[in-house]
Amino acid sequence: MFKLKPAFKDYLWGGKKLKEEYGKKSDLNIVAETWELSTHPDGLTIIDSGEYKGETLLSYVQKNDEKILGKKCSCQKDIPILIKFIDAKDALSIQVHPNNEYALKKENDFGKTEMWYVVEAEKDAKLIYGFNQDISKEDFEKAIKENTLSQYINEIDVQVGDTFFITPGTMHAIGKGILIAEIQQRSNVTYRIYDFGRIGLDGKPRELHIDKALDVTNLNKTIKTKVEYKFEKINDSEIATLVKCEYFDVKLLKLNNSIKLQATDESFHSILVLDGECEIFNQNENLSLNKGESAFIPANFGEYEIKGNGKIILTTL
Repeated sequence: MFKLKPAFKDYLWGGKKLKEEYGKKSDLNIVAETWELSTHPDGLTIIDSGEYKGETLLSYVQKNDEKILGKKCSCQKDIPILIKFIDAKDALSIQVHPNNEYALKKENDFGKTEMWYVVEAEKDAKLIYGFNQDISKEDFEKAIKENTLSQYINEIDVQVGDTFFITPGTMHAIGKGILIAEIQQRSNVTYRIYDFGRIGLDGKPRELHIDKALDVTNLNKTIKTKVEYKFEKINDSEIATLVKCEYFDVKLLKLNNSIKLQATDESFHSILVLDGECEIFNQNENLSLNKGESAFIPANFGEYEIKGNGKIILTTL
C-alpha cells in the first residue's frame, strides 16, 4: 500500500481551503480540485511513498494490472474510477454529463456517473440537481439562450454529510461555499449549459456546449435528490454504504479507535481521509494518513486495520 499525491486543478471558481486546511502542497494560487486517485491523462495521480514513489499510478497499474486492481476491474491496465476533492469558493457552471455510449462516440472518452459527499458547507449553501418541473427540449433551449433557466432548476439546501448520486443526463451544479468528495467514472467529459457570464483566464467567456447538452439532458422533473444511508456499528466505529452502483461501492467510516477491513482479490481499496488522522497497518506494512491524504491498497492485500479518529471515505469497485 502507498500514499498518493494528487493532480491539481486551478479552475477559476476554486478556493484555497485544500491548501490551507487539507495539507495540499501546490504552487498554484487557487486549488479548485485535487484528483486523488486518477489514471486519466488529464490529471495523473503520483505514488507518494514506498518503492514506487514518484511513479504515476497509471504506470504502476499498467505493470501490475489485475493483480492489484482485482477481478471487478472491467478495463485492465487502467482504473475505471476517479476520486476528487472539489472546493467551490464560487458556484460551478450548470452542467451535464453524457452516458458511455454518447461519450465514446462523440468524445472518445467514457460517460460520467458520479456521486458527491458534502464534506463542508457554509450556511445557506445550495446546489442544483435537475429540474423542478418537466420541461420540453424547445423550452430548455429557449431558457438557456434567454437566460431564464433559473425558473426551472431544482435548487437544494445542503449540509455536511449530504450525499448525492448523479446519473448521466442529470443537470447539476455545486454551489458556492461547498467542499465535496467526488467519486466518478474515469472521465473528463462535461457539457457546460450556463456559466453566469464568467470570463475565463484567456479573457473570453467560457465555452458552452448547448447542442450536446440538449442531446443528453434528462428533461423530466427530479423526484429523488439526497441519498439516504444508515450507519452500522462495528466495535467503537461506524460504517455506512453511501452509494453502490455498477462502477463503484462507496462507504463512509466514522473511525473511533479502530476497524478491521479486508482487501480481497475482487477489488483494490481507496482510502480518503476527510477529517482526523489514522494509521493503516497489517503484519508487514504500516502507513500514517492525515486529514486530506489518500492511500491505495491493492487487491489481494488481505486483512488490515485502521486505527485513529476521524471520517474516511472507502471506495472499491
